[in-house]
Amino acid sequence: MLEGIAVGTSTVELAASLYLSRKGVEYRIGLMLRQFQVPNRVALVSRAHSIGMLTVGTWPPRVPKHFVVQTD
Repeated sequence: MLEGIAVGTSTVELAASLYLSRKGVEYRIGLMLRQFQVPNRVALVSRAHSIGMLTVGTWPPRVPKHFVVQTD
């Protein structure tokens, strides 16, 4: 989801690609905003980039595998 936010994907597009509802995506984005203590998506991407959570020098930005949590 963070990768999609970083490239400017809309909430509706994220929901469709992740098989979630629009409200589900908004909820998860809200959780990330609170966790990173930022006011908006731009600040979220900036904070994620500054702590190394998004790769440098690639487009689209990717989240390194050691930051990905697998849920089953």
